[in-house]
Amino acid sequence: MTTDPPGAERPRRDLRMLAVAGVAWAAALVCVVAPGGAAWIAGACAVAAVGAVVIARARSSPVWAVAVVACAVGACVAGHVAVAEPGRRAQAADLEGSVNGLVVTVTSKVEPSAGGVRFTADGPAPVSVMWPGGAAQGGLDLGARVALTGEAWRADPGEAAVAVVRASAVEVRAPPGGILAAASALRHGFVADVVRGLPEPGAGLLPGLSVGDTSGVSAELDADMIASSLSHLTAVSGANCALVVGIAYAACALCGARRGVRVAAGAVALAGFVVLVTPEASVIRAAAMAGVAMIALLTGRQGAGVAVLGVAVTILLLSDPWLAASFGFALSAAATAALLLLAGPLADGLARVMPRPLALAIAVPLAAQLACGPIIVLFAPEVALYGVVANMIAGPAAPAATVLGLAACLAQPIPVLADGLAALAWIPSAWVAQTAHTFAALPAARLTWQAGFWGALALAVLGAAAAAALVRTGRTRWARASRGAGRLLLVAILGTGAGAIAVQTVVEPLTTPRDWSIALCDVGQGDAILLRDAGAVALVDTGPDPRALSACLDRLGVDRVDIAFITHFDSDHVGGAVALAGRVDRILHGPAESPAEAARLSGLGARSVGEGSAGLAGRIGGAEWRILWPRDGTRAFAPGNDTSLVLDIGGGSVPRTLLLGDLSEQAQRLLAAAGEGGDVEVVKVSHHGSRDQLPALYAAARAELALVGVGENDYGHPHPDTLALLRASGAAIARTDTDGLVLAGGPGALWVWRDGR
Repeated sequence: MTTDPPGAERPRRDLRMLAVAGVAWAAALVCVVAPGGAAWIAGACAVAAVGAVVIARARSSPVWAVAVVACAVGACVAGHVAVAEPGRRAQAADLEGSVNGLVVTVTSKVEPSAGGVRFTADGPAPVSVMWPGGAAQGGLDLGARVALTGEAWRADPGEAAVAVVRASAVEVRAPPGGILAAASALRHGFVADVVRGLPEPGAGLLPGLSVGDTSGVSAELDADMIASSLSHLTAVSGANCALVVGIAYAACALCGARRGVRVAAGAVALAGFVVLVTPEASVIRAAAMAGVAMIALLTGRQGAGVAVLGVAVTILLLSDPWLAASFGFALSAAATAALLLLAGPLADGLARVMPRPLALAIAVPLAAQLACGPIIVLFAPEVALYGVVANMIAGPAAPAATVLGLAACLAQPIPVLADGLAALAWIPSAWVAQTAHTFAALPAARLTWQAGFWGALALAVLGAAAAAALVRTGRTRWARASRGAGRLLLVAILGTGAGAIAVQTVVEPLTTPRDWSIALCDVGQGDAILLRDAGAVALVDTGPDPRALSACLDRLGVDRVDIAFITHFDSDHVGGAVALAGRVDRILHGPAESPAEAARLSGLGARSVGEGSAGLAGRIGGAEWRILWPRDGTRAFAPGNDTSLVLDIGGGSVPRTLLLGDLSEQAQRLLAAAGEGGDVEVVKVSHHGSRDQLPALYAAARAELALVGVGENDYGHPHPDTLALLRASGAAIARTDTDGLVLAGGPGALWVWRDGR
């Protein structure tokens, strides 16, 4: 007969609440994604809870007692969704279509998005607002009452908002008031007055590290922070909150205050910090997770933190089941659980082969990466290969930047003090920025990963193997077997991964033709075309995803782009522009709906950014390019598809090529009437091969090769009729959805190379 060691029961009891939280999460996730079944799930959980009560009373087993609580919580969560769903459906139906003067209250930060801004708001119903062409303006902040005009449609299942509003106009009816107004003034003053004048990129990053304001972070730095797995430092996380609480607690301890006073001071400091950085839902969740970590620290008992984490997650899901589908909430909870459960055992295992302080420094970011990685690949299918090392190097600087920057923000009434503190805070901020630049520039900084559930599962298995190989689990036969199996699996997976990296970084570039002059990048449903002659490179559009564009540029060995043409501002043509940050010299774009759209391109580091129109011409190497459309100042069409830049380029090693943007048949007719677009070797088919084409234009072009940038889509692109007219014109067809990367070259006999699928 074996007995548990003294104190073993307590950690087990603490872990039970985590199991209850897991059931609550599963029930909430299923119900919010498929709300039609919420009532049935609530009933099933209620019946299961009654059955568990009967069994628990008969057997007096703590396991069944936990089952009672878990089923009851699942019933409550599902019941919440079932009760709310009819009202949410009615609200969505009322909002669908045109909205005019819809008055709502902003409930989040107003953040930049592709070509505009976005925020969440609440009023007659919770809504998510996209404002293309909009820009942050005075009074538009958390707590402001605004009137929306635009189009609304039902939000996807799982979204906390019932509808999405694409605003054409946002009118501030009343700016934030009271403490929210004071916090807003502090944040904006810190960015506009205190940080201004300090060297970049540390200056732009400092408000993000201190108060979560990322408006000054350039597109290049943002991409580097993501590539090096440091982007969490610019979000208000549990670490920021815990740091603020810890400082308040330590200050009171130095003054000899009792524990109760210290805890109260920490709570007050945390509340003030939450208000300063905007008390939106994500910040409140981060504060809750920080509170969990602090309870574990203050009590000195890891198990207590685990239990409180379970309670916190359960309460949050009971109050708002839609959090279950929030990646931010999942990452907060996973990172906190990893800190409480995995960091210590990893440090113990690593300490066998290295000094204890170094082992702990590695264990903390490693635990977070192992726990959060499978969640991250669900929305960003890639792995930051050097993330742990980058966090080890940048991690110690981040708290210093946070503390000093926060002090500078609060010291604004005394300008000399604020400026001095900001200058000191700039040093660790610049350190973090340089770390991001350095690691993002390393080969294979971001390893492409399988998207979706199977990719997340594969990464979770890899993480489990790594943990099993490193953690000391005892000397029993089962413990030794688990360590051995983990090590074998880890070696096998790492070997496979190393092979994949070698294929991506060595084999693929070596097997890809190097004498190409036209490259149609595989960026999904979108366009990205490279043209090269005599070492000079032009890019026409960026596709929707910067990761896909970066992968194409890296594979083809393109470090600098001499000129980039953004034909128009739809996301499938400009969404990947951040990949050009720091490596483009000149940008020409089509007509914009607002100055804000074009202004976003100015942050990419180009020497010049301007609007192109018919008649503008230039050279890349020995090839001459000319813009054929639109005419300067045209009002025949609104900015968008029909005002896409149309380019004619050829000469040197570049076959004469016509790139038609997203022109419709009507715009193509005007282009053809002007006598443009005839007799070319290559044509980039308009609008991803949609049906809306002018056959006469393609007949006049007489192209040998037709390029179609297309990916998975619901539009039916490329349309069979368009493919038929291209064949009738005598063109060979190359399309990225079936051919992958497409390369072509000349002059003389045109050749085509397809990567294949």
